[in-house]
Amino acid sequence: MIWTAALLVIVGSYADSDDYCYDEPHCDSYSWGDMFPSCYSLIDHHDSPINLDEHMVRNASLGALYLEGFEETQTGHWTLKNDGHSVILQVGSGMAVSGGGLPDVYHTIQLHFHWGGPASNGSEHTVDRRRYPMEMHIVNIKSIHPNLSAALDDPTGLAVLGFFIDVVYADNVHFGHISQKLSSVAYKGQATKVKPFPLMSLLPKHNMSQYYRYYGSLTTPPCSQAVVWTLYEVPIYISWSQLAQFTSQIFSTEEDAEQVTPLQNNFRHIHHILSRVVSASIDAKLLRGAAGRTLWSATSVHLLPVLLLGCFLPGL
Repeated sequence: MIWTAALLVIVGSYADSDDYCYDEPHCDSYSWGDMFPSCYSLIDHHDSPINLDEHMVRNASLGALYLEGFEETQTGHWTLKNDGHSVILQVGSGMAVSGGGLPDVYHTIQLHFHWGGPASNGSEHTVDRRRYPMEMHIVNIKSIHPNLSAALDDPTGLAVLGFFIDVVYADNVHFGHISQKLSSVAYKGQATKVKPFPLMSLLPKHNMSQYYRYYGSLTTPPCSQAVVWTLYEVPIYISWSQLAQFTSQIFSTEEDAEQVTPLQNNFRHIHHILSRVVSASIDAKLLRGAAGRTLWSATSVHLLPVLLLGCFLPGL
């Protein structure tokens, strides 16, 4: 797949640019339209991310996707990179997604992350208006397209698999393939090689038939409306220390910058669903009930250390 190798040269996150930022005083995702007109939220736009709630439609034809090569260890090496906006793992060729209502076969090119800060959650999509600590996106390009530019002109040119990330106290040993390399990409522009590992080991593999589907956009400039979104219901679990590596030890500036800036809150604001239909797969739990219990963990988990501390320290 020669075209895949070429794509990795031009695909950082979705756009390699210093002209957008997230949480600096002069700049946030609402202002991206000043530099990228397609990022303006207009009444006829199908923008991402969105809030997921109980207003969705069950689609019995949406079964589990076929994830080719995800169970295998790929050859060669992968590259982990800090592009100043996210941490990106470029995975090379050998993996693809299809089925599950997708209109074509899509080749996997990279995955990246969105997070908040030391005391705030940072998933891009929300569930009943609540955020998870992090969100991971696996980006896949439709096989008929020779490059990213062509894919961005196609309303279904990209298929992105989104996974919420929640926090527990034990390290996720499989996530360690990435977290153990983060110190090598702490600053913008830094990159390091990663030994390939089965990508499925990161995912909630026993719950891959539970997801939600809608049509939307990139969540970074140029905000192209070219994405078939698949958002998985069951999160990935990592430890507090693994989360802290993202929220406190990754920087949006270069190492020799006069003032280094932590990379935090790198998520885009929520957009209206408008006329779109959000579909639930045949096995999804439709949020209410089972998802409500999951949400407690996602939104309250940051309070646990304070509550536990109050058990031992007077006055708390």
